[in-house]
Amino acid sequence: MYVPAHFNESRTEIVHARIAEYPFGTLITHGENGLDANHLPFELASGEGELGVLHTHVARANPVWQDVANGDEVLVVFRAGDAYISPNWYPSKHEFHKQLPTWNYIVVHAYGRVTVQDSERYVRGLVGRLTSTHEASEPEPWMMADAPREFVDTLLKSIVGLQIDITRLVGKTKLSQNKEPRDIRGAGEALRARENHQIANAMLAHVAGKLE
Repeated sequence: MYVPAHFNESRTEIVHARIAEYPFGTLITHGENGLDANHLPFELASGEGELGVLHTHVARANPVWQDVANGDEVLVVFRAGDAYISPNWYPSKHEFHKQLPTWNYIVVHAYGRVTVQDSERYVRGLVGRLTSTHEASEPEPWMMADAPREFVDTLLKSIVGLQIDITRLVGKTKLSQNKEPRDIRGAGEALRARENHQIANAMLAHVAGKLE
């Protein structure tokens, strides 16, 4: 990924926070059958390894877990929002007429080495943790114990775990940082009016010096 210096986000804790907030990623592999992409929910164990470890699972019927070998390099892409930016939203455009459309976005690329985890213990623990995390905001959180044990056991046999030990993290935060503060603010306010709050809030936080 091309990352100009003013769009680079190299702080591990910030990149980890974005993965945790937007954990639905795209796993890109290059196995025996060539390139493949799968869209999966991930758990980030930030305290494991040097840069953290990603855990996910796929259907046993999905050939990806047999197409890769343990130790193969893979890439996971996490998107934390995007938005089209009109030149008309920049105040300077109306003075100098020297602006063009662009697209702003926040992404993380996590490179790593994959290990297939085909064990009931691994997938049971992972599914349990993912469930607890994503049910936490529900008024009555669903738990695995709410379903019959035999039913859960059968379903767990139909999935396979994947562990990705992260070797490199690349974060890109493109929020018009190469523009004047008034232009960033103008575009951010225009996005907020259009209810694209993810990128709008990030742009306005940046121009206020509060973006993390």
